[in-house]
Parts: sequence; C-alpha cells; structure tokens
Amino acid sequence: MERFFLAGAIAGFLGVALGAFGAHGLKTRLSPEMLNIFEVGVRYHMYHALALLAAAGACTKWPGTLTNAAGWLFVAGIVIFSGSLYVLSISGLRWLGAITPIGGVAFLAGWVCLAVAALR
Repeated sequence: MERFFLAGAIAGFLGVALGAFGAHGLKTRLSPEMLNIFEVGVRYHMYHALALLAAAGACTKWPGTLTNAAGWLFVAGIVIFSGSLYVLSISGLRWLGAITPIGGVAFLAGWVCLAVAALR
C-alpha cells in the first residue's frame, strides 16, 4: 500500500541521516561500544526501510491482513528496536536494552507474515 511505501521512503531517509549523524556527529562523543550500538540501530533501520518497500509491493500482490500486519510490524520494529538502541547509545540508559528485543520480535513477525502471505 502507499502508506508502507511512504513509510519505507521516510525510514530510508531517516536511516541515512542518522547514519551520517552517527559517523560524523557522534564519532568523537561516544565510546566505541556506544557508537557500535548506534550503528547496529542504523543497520537494522535501513534493512527494514527496504522491508517496508517490499511490504508495500506485497500488499498489491497479496492484499490482506498478513501483508498489512507485516508493514506495521516493520514500522514497530524500527521504532522499538532501532529507537531503543539510538536512545541507549546516546543516553547510556542500559535498561533500554530490555526493550530492544521486543522490536526484534516485531521484525521477525513481520518477515513471517510476508512469508505466509506469499505461500497462500
């Protein structure tokens, strides 16, 4: 659907912007460990920006609940997984690491939804 294509385009833009911010703005401000955590957030953010574009295409080929759920799960995963890693790396609030796996599960569930939709 158009909303997932738009979300993917916006997520891709933000992923590139955050990646540049991390590489140039945070390189001297964060420890190597925290910068690595930030970069993991950017990496999964970008992967799933592309996954949103795939979900948009899947919604046109296999419209239904599963493809729609996949798109929303990818959005949730970016916000929860990548967002928690961004905040953790900048703030040092380690308890955010407990939230990160929820976003990872959202990513996994989104991929399962796409696979099941393709099999039907």
